[in-house]
Amino acid sequence: MYIRELTVNEFNEYVQNFPNSNFHQTLNYATLKADHGYEYELIGYGTADKLYAAALVLVKIIDGYLYAYIPEGPLMNYDNHGILADFTDSLIKYYKKDGITFIKVNPSIIVGEISPKDNYKTQYNDNISLVKTFEECGYTKLNNNMYFESVLPRVNAILDLDTLTFNDFKKNTKNKIRKGIKRGLVLEKGTSNELNILTELVKNKKKKNEFYYKDYFNTFSRDDSIDFFLLSIDYKKYFDSAKQVYEKELAENEKLALKIEQQPTTRNINKKINSDKNLLIYKNDLSLASKKISNTEKTYIAGALVIKHKDKVTLSIYGYDRKYQDFAPNYFLIYSIANYYQGTFKYMDLNGVAADFSKTSKYYGLNEFKLGFKPHLYEYIGEFDLVINERAYNHLIKKDLLDKEFNN
Repeated sequence: MYIRELTVNEFNEYVQNFPNSNFHQTLNYATLKADHGYEYELIGYGTADKLYAAALVLVKIIDGYLYAYIPEGPLMNYDNHGILADFTDSLIKYYKKDGITFIKVNPSIIVGEISPKDNYKTQYNDNISLVKTFEECGYTKLNNNMYFESVLPRVNAILDLDTLTFNDFKKNTKNKIRKGIKRGLVLEKGTSNELNILTELVKNKKKKNEFYYKDYFNTFSRDDSIDFFLLSIDYKKYFDSAKQVYEKELAENEKLALKIEQQPTTRNINKKINSDKNLLIYKNDLSLASKKISNTEKTYIAGALVIKHKDKVTLSIYGYDRKYQDFAPNYFLIYSIANYYQGTFKYMDLNGVAADFSKTSKYYGLNEFKLGFKPHLYEYIGEFDLVINERAYNHLIKKDLLDKEFNN
């Protein structure tokens, strides 16, 4: 068996038929990366009649040295250790002649599920033994990242859309979503002409310009593999809801005032104080909604790009306007997008969470936000480097060029 270059049709057919394929191993992703500094190849391993593996291989230069990267690949049956060993030998020979220093892989292999109920311990499956198999085949296992030090997250939060219900969410998450509903938040589909809005919403998270997001959207739009969502405020809904809540609280406040006259207990006084605070909040909501209700220009406060691949959607890029944090737009955004895809797709990948679930983690807030939706937490096998030119590889390490290239 041998490695050969695949045609686009051969590669696409293999990806579509492979049970555990992913959007990083698609021609769309190859095209996107080609616009941002990479060259790419589509390769297959097998005979003239049958393929046993296929991969999108990205190639780039660092400090005069070439490296290759196979994102979430290669696509193959890893249970066949002999095929993996032979494929690896062929991969080294194939790319050594091109002067490749090393090949980075991070296969889409789930090695376990993390249990929040069991102090976030990972229940490992049989795939964990593949770490040793990769090492025996010549790959160097990189350190398991606790945060987001690698190209892709090690732990992903995935919702099962077939069984997802509002009641499954944590109490705080449900309250946040209800707040968004009360404040008139509305999910709508965006267009490529509105991507500048997304750029503004995510500028504090990702240092990309508007052209990057246009490339991203337009590339995956070619075969309808992406959706662009925006979250706006319907001030009419906001006003009606605020008015209803304010009037209800006002009536309760008046009852408490009378009750205090009859029974001036500490408990009743505290209730009245809390009601006064709520009344002020609701009055401010009503005032804001009233001022904005005649404004025909929409206020967009959150947005997201979602990749669609086979039976899964992935929350690829998202952000919200911090000025409207009190509206809990990030919670309403996830909830609304999940509702949008229910019945059409099976899974929704909320993307990475930090592997450090402690309260002292700098990503504790991000983790708690995503964990509020009660997703499954899957740990992946991580990253490996297949070193071809050890001298050049060590040179890149000593100059910290690999950390700068791959550390997100």
